[in-house]
Amino acid sequence: MAQIHPVTLRWGIISTGGIASAFSKDLLVDPKTRNVNDIVHKIAAVGSRSVDKAQEFINHSLAGDKSIKAYGTYAEVYNDADVDVVYVATPHTYHYENSLDAIKAKKHVLCEKPVTSNRAELQSLLDAAKEAGVFFMEAMWTRFQPLSLEFKKLSDGGELGLPISVHADLSGNFRIYDIPKTHRILDPQLGGGALLDLGPYPLVWAIMALYENPANNATYPSITGSILKTPLTGVDCNTSFTLNFSQSNLLAAQAVLSCSINTDGLDPGVTVRYEKGSIRISAPIYCPKSFVVRYLDGRGVVVREEKRFFEYVGRGMHFQADEVARCIRDGLRESRLWGHEKSLLEMHIFDEVRKQGGYELPSGVEKVH
Repeated sequence: MAQIHPVTLRWGIISTGGIASAFSKDLLVDPKTRNVNDIVHKIAAVGSRSVDKAQEFINHSLAGDKSIKAYGTYAEVYNDADVDVVYVATPHTYHYENSLDAIKAKKHVLCEKPVTSNRAELQSLLDAAKEAGVFFMEAMWTRFQPLSLEFKKLSDGGELGLPISVHADLSGNFRIYDIPKTHRILDPQLGGGALLDLGPYPLVWAIMALYENPANNATYPSITGSILKTPLTGVDCNTSFTLNFSQSNLLAAQAVLSCSINTDGLDPGVTVRYEKGSIRISAPIYCPKSFVVRYLDGRGVVVREEKRFFEYVGRGMHFQADEVARCIRDGLRESRLWGHEKSLLEMHIFDEVRKQGGYELPSGVEKVH
């Protein structure tokens, strides 16, 4: 048997906040702990507002690895010949310009969610990535986790029948009256509020269960949104939105999704009901570790119940990194599981919910309209 020579992907990390730290630590987890033998991840550079900030990040989050370069500007990361792919972990409203700068430097990009402030910005990035011939993906890490892959097999496998209803919520009590108004969750200049920060997670389960279902034929849903804004800064504190999948004439299903920044979440965080049963997914829905499957007879009686548990080393952000590495290795420009069309759908939905709820970002925040 021929020996497998793993591909090494060299990462540049943009920004040094909590999400960048979590992702970077996961990159350093030995891939063999998740039965991955064809990929090796290496962090080549970290960019921050100052060299000291970047070095502090390396010292505290990356065990002081002296092989990692600390830069006081993002541009130095983009222009580093030892960087293959850039991970953008800045606040939402900086994703567009940071990703565009990386693309212009001919770097592949993994950009945190939500990928941009609106759909027009995303389309502009995709056009730029196509012109530059680079890979681009939104960091929808939940889609690549082992539990999600198993959920997809069950959901699309047919034994439960067609999906009928999705209820999903991600909320968190940010104690909004006790934190500064410049906090990312409250600051409209940073795209604050529940929808853009938390909304991608309930939405990804609706996309997996309904939009991706073969019976849907990639048909867009109709959208109804409702927003309650906080008087503190005018960002949305409680948002709900309903997606009706019925235009395909093959799948008739509804997703009821919600997110809040002033109350705790639900457990289970996701319930998907089918013609012949249900799947209930434990919180937190961004990296769940278990779900319960119930199979029903024709009268609604539970005839079988199965519990599934998933464990791995790390937080779960490395699975998306493995996807990025394999796509780049194979010459692909978008993910096979979370392709550009799903990010475009996400931003289309968020644009419409914000429009219906009357939540406009401050002038100048959105770079493309």
